[in-house]
Amino acid sequence: MTVDASRRDLLIAAATLTTMSLSGEAAAQVSIQPPVAPSGPKKKLGMLLFDGFELLDVFGPLEMFGMLKDRVEILMIADKAGPVKSGAGPQAMADYGFADAPKLDIVMIPGGIGTRREVNNPAFMESIKAIAQATPQVATICTGSGLLAKTGLIDGVKATSNKMAWKWATAQGAKVAWVPHARWVEDGKYISSSGISPGTDMALGLIAKLYGKDMAHWVAHRAEYRWNEDATDDPFATMNGLGG
Repeated sequence: MTVDASRRDLLIAAATLTTMSLSGEAAAQVSIQPPVAPSGPKKKLGMLLFDGFELLDVFGPLEMFGMLKDRVEILMIADKAGPVKSGAGPQAMADYGFADAPKLDIVMIPGGIGTRREVNNPAFMESIKAIAQATPQVATICTGSGLLAKTGLIDGVKATSNKMAWKWATAQGAKVAWVPHARWVEDGKYISSSGISPGTDMALGLIAKLYGKDMAHWVAHRAEYRWNEDATDDPFATMNGLGG
């Protein structure tokens, strides 16, 4: 009798634990609906392209903002509309050329091997300077901060860049307040990330700034991405001799 009672208690306890576990899984399920309803007009986000851009610099951040199609419109902008080849080979399609690009709310400047060429292209540099001046929120990924630094727009502004390309990037702007130990840095309307994957974390940080942290977490969960929320978490600075 005692054995049967004990067995019964064990079965009840096991069933209870199973139910609790299933309830926890249900509670943890990510909602299809964002936690904050859209309000106001859509923001226009322009990603700049150039031959030799870094794939993840472009598509990591855009994947995050692409989860917000009800409040963000993504545009690709280059010297002219049409295909633009990445440093790895695959092409992306520019929707607009610099001359006919619409007014933006956010502009993003990626890095990549092509930055070494474009930094010495006066027409390209004047175009990105004009777009950055006219846009309320400017973000750079990886060595894209080197391009922006060369325009002079971030003189005196805190910024960071790819730690493996630190010497080259920082040489493009001696007056920039370069931050060597940072995953990403925000200063006024400018936000810059290290390279290459930190651009995705920075994009989520920007989403948190624009739409709240709950929204950023929702986006990360939808993408099954582990967001590194700590903008100062930068082991690659130390690995590349830039201090801890």
